[in-house]
Amino acid sequence: MFVVRLPAARDAAWLQTAALTLLAAGVLSALLTPPLFWHLLVALVALAVVFLACRHPTAFSVAWVLICAATPEMALSDLLGPAAFQPTIAAVKSAELGLVALCALRYGLRLDACNPAWVFVLIATIGLAHGLHPGLTPADSLRSLIGSVAPFAFCFCRTPQAWAPAIIRTVKWSPLLVVGAAIPLDLAGLRPLFVDSGGARLAGLGHPAFLACVCLAATYACTIDLFRDGRRADLALLGANLIVLLLTGARAPLLCAAGVLLLSMVLVRSTAFPARCRLALCLGVCALLPAALLLAGDLATVRVFNLLSSDAVNLSGRQYLWPSFEAAAAASPWVGWGIGAGNTIIAPGSTVARLLHTRAAHNEYLRIAVEGGRIGLTALLLMFALWVRHHTRRLPHADRRILRLVFVALACHAFTDNVLISTPACVLFALVAALFTRGEAETAAS
Repeated sequence: MFVVRLPAARDAAWLQTAALTLLAAGVLSALLTPPLFWHLLVALVALAVVFLACRHPTAFSVAWVLICAATPEMALSDLLGPAAFQPTIAAVKSAELGLVALCALRYGLRLDACNPAWVFVLIATIGLAHGLHPGLTPADSLRSLIGSVAPFAFCFCRTPQAWAPAIIRTVKWSPLLVVGAAIPLDLAGLRPLFVDSGGARLAGLGHPAFLACVCLAATYACTIDLFRDGRRADLALLGANLIVLLLTGARAPLLCAAGVLLLSMVLVRSTAFPARCRLALCLGVCALLPAALLLAGDLATVRVFNLLSSDAVNLSGRQYLWPSFEAAAAASPWVGWGIGAGNTIIAPGSTVARLLHTRAAHNEYLRIAVEGGRIGLTALLLMFALWVRHHTRRLPHADRRILRLVFVALACHAFTDNVLISTPACVLFALVAALFTRGEAETAAS
């Protein structure tokens, strides 16, 4: 394994030297050429942020996870217009890559040979050799490659000892923190807490579907820690996250969470959370189901109950998106059209884009089929299987079983959502990287 480490006493010396040099240059420029002073001042502030992130990577990683969970691209696009959407996502993912680079400099790199990110590099290479989709430039393809690789980046660096527990704890609390931060904005009339989309949906600071995916990651984190330690706090936090998930009105994430929870209750052994406790919990939930069914008609204003009572098989417009992607995939079935081609299939001014307010496939299998063809899709599925098996085999029994169920649920969820490239995907895979890291540390300690 290739590792690069800076000495502990000198790991920030180069940043300190650069900061002092830039400060001296700023003072000198203020005297000689005043217009340059502000540019150097901005550079000095940026360097100060980098210096602090290098000294405190765990704290900055926690802040970054919370920013991802808040999905700021949705709020900024509402305030500033759709043009702010992609730059905000790029800034969030660039911040992750910057944190990974700093961790790699301080603690070392590691070669994650089975990481799915390698498949995106393969797809990009094949796409350039075959020819990109009309309207997709090499620069756009490179940006999409960076965005596709970014969620997996923390698996390529070593992190401080406190990093993994802090990330897991942050993911567990992130939905409640995001909703809590949105309440004052709603009271002030700046941004509504609930939006109307086939019924009332909890949006938080972003979009209900994005908040649902963040809740899904939090639910997984709470479930794993509940089976590890059996703490009542994790059980209460799990229940709170499930309520938030229900209020978002997102059916696919809710089904994934319910499936992982149910199968974990049945299939996973745990001394900290024994079978009698799980049985009592399941019986309590079953006792509440009749009351929930009776109230379902009165809760029709909530999107989940509205759809279940009126049109349970509604695909929320996805049936209008998929034919265009299927046709593009059929035009180059084996190698696809290169990374980023999925962004060019639906024209920005088309009727579908205006009607659904999205151009994404909302189906990762279709998107990968368009960008990488059958070769890329098969390679990605195989790499995911190898990656999960390689890292989970060293985890404790409960962690291993539940995390494998999580990836099965992710494979099912991928049929209806963009689970690999959205901002909430960064939250999920940061959690996965933290779980892998914690497992490796426990294995090394034992």
